[in-house]
Amino acid sequence: MTARFNHTIIAATDREESAAFFRDIFELADAPSWGVFTNLLCEDGVLLQFAEPPVDIQRQHYAFLVDDELFDRAYRRLCEREIEHWADPHFQQPGEINDGHGGRGVYFLDPAGHGIEMITRPYL
Repeated sequence: MTARFNHTIIAATDREESAAFFRDIFELADAPSWGVFTNLLCEDGVLLQFAEPPVDIQRQHYAFLVDDELFDRAYRRLCEREIEHWADPHFQQPGEINDGHGGRGVYFLDPAGHGIEMITRPYL
């Protein structure tokens, strides 16, 4: 077997709130949770583990590749909830999406302040 990405821990100020945000926006499945983790499962088997570390949270960047249908639904939810979003990672084009790499993309922040990118076409 080659190396494959399996899971990551996403620092949260409120792990339940952050998990609910990702579950709702990306339509992710609940996964069994344990200890300090609230877990969600991505379609490709990657586990997202939300935890509340006892340190200041540094902004991270997480990019999600979605199909056009999920992009439409998720983007509609962002707009309905009036979640700020941008067409670019430098937050210079508010309220817009981009058409980079032959698809569509958008940037927004999760409840803990992490930069989230949603794209419909991979970079490579």
